Amino acid sequence: MSGPLVVVGDALLDIDLEGTADRLTPDAPVPVLENLVEHARPGGAGLAALMAVRDGHDVVLVTALGDDESGARLERLLAGAGVTVLRLPYDGPTSVKQRVRAAGQSLLRLDTGSQPGRVLDVPAVVAEAVGGAGAVLVADYGRGVAAVPRLREVLASLPRRVPVVWDPHPRGSDPVPGMRLVTPNRGEAEQFARRVDASVPEDGSMLARARRHADCLVARWQAQAVAVTLGSRGALLSYGQGAPVVTPAPSVHCVDPCGAGDRFAVSAALALRDGRVTTEAIAEAVVRAAGYVAAGGPASLTDHVSGPRAGRLSAEELVAGVSANGGTVVATGGCFDLLHAGHVATLRAARQLGDCLVVCLNSDASVTRLKGPSRPLVPAADRARVLEALEFVDAVVVFEQDTPAEVLKRIRPHVWAKGGDYAGTDVPEAAVLEEWGGQAVVLPYLQGRSTSRLVQSAAERAAGHDVNTATDKEIMR
Repeated sequence: MSGPLVVVGDALLDIDLEGTADRLTPDAPVPVLENLVEHARPGGAGLAALMAVRDGHDVVLVTALGDDESGARLERLLAGAGVTVLRLPYDGPTSVKQRVRAAGQSLLRLDTGSQPGRVLDVPAVVAEAVGGAGAVLVADYGRGVAAVPRLREVLASLPRRVPVVWDPHPRGSDPVPGMRLVTPNRGEAEQFARRVDASVPEDGSMLARARRHADCLVARWQAQAVAVTLGSRGALLSYGQGAPVVTPAPSVHCVDPCGAGDRFAVSAALALRDGRVTTEAIAEAVVRAAGYVAAGGPASLTDHVSGPRAGRLSAEELVAGVSANGGTVVATGGCFDLLHAGHVATLRAARQLGDCLVVCLNSDASVTRLKGPSRPLVPAADRARVLEALEFVDAVVVFEQDTPAEVLKRIRPHVWAKGGDYAGTDVPEAAVLEEWGGQAVVLPYLQGRSTSRLVQSAAERAAGHDVNTATDKEIMR
């Protein structure tokens, strides 16, 4: 629906001090950091707002900032990124979290302004902004904004057509009754459920426990649904009864998961605003959260807070993030015109070779030149969408040329996986991979599976003829 995403919650100032650590101090076994560089970005509800505005959406942030330099700096960062900031009158300090880091790893965190103050009033402009939202995300970081009675009244009065997603915090407030979706992580869900009912059984598998916690919280919070995020395992969605919906996460290389929960909640809220049903919104949120951590987590945002940027995470961004964190980028390619079991087996095997898989997909014109005027059977946009729906495919790049050489030079994967009958022969793209030290490999394929054979079989069945059983080694095409 129309209207901006309104983020309501506690904004923080996050600062990363990045340095190099090549030696220990002589007086203690601790690293010496040199060449320190400071990176500041919005945190908490501010991070959620930044993510949404970078996706190309209109975003309003309702938050409480201290009357101090940290608050002014945080507001400048948000405004510079394109977020409309509505400040609540507040008598406390701005919360600042500083992480000291080296080689992508956190060594120490220093927190200031941890003791929250009081929100003194809710101006009419804030109530009007929430009332005009296309969707609302409550990013509760336990500092009191989500507990303000007047704000809770405004949220409770929103029409049901306006989706409200509540991302809770153990030190925060219970969600307002009637929320469309509440998104605790697994540990938070367990804490909340134990507070509600200490007799909730804790035996059984991880999914069984998460389902019981989610069911308990749907009833407690009177929420329409609760999605428990499970980290690398995806998310479990409960409506309070019946079998839960579990959405697995793509397997990605992750060094810094900070902010993954915000990415999940933001993506779910935006998908619900755009008319997706809850299960679709969760599927979108799981994929976006995985892409975020694969791209480096908060590091992927640090250099982009000066302005909004629309669109999904591109293949180039995904590859850059995985490579920067020491991961292995795998690519494969083909026409994938009618996806079949041979494709699936090869794609799954390719993904197991590294930390992300990029599929280089022949455009419609390219397929026609290679296969003849009757192909493709499925247009490139639909072929890409089907491939992106596979949990082991992280990105798809459509190319216009007859070979993927140019796109390979652009994304520079570490591994090029070729499906089909190339064992013991020269892989056409091998020379291109050698330019940057990459390696071309051949993967086994399922004998007898090919798009050409499927088309032939369908035509012969339609004509009432026996199916030709001749083999076709054209697996990846």
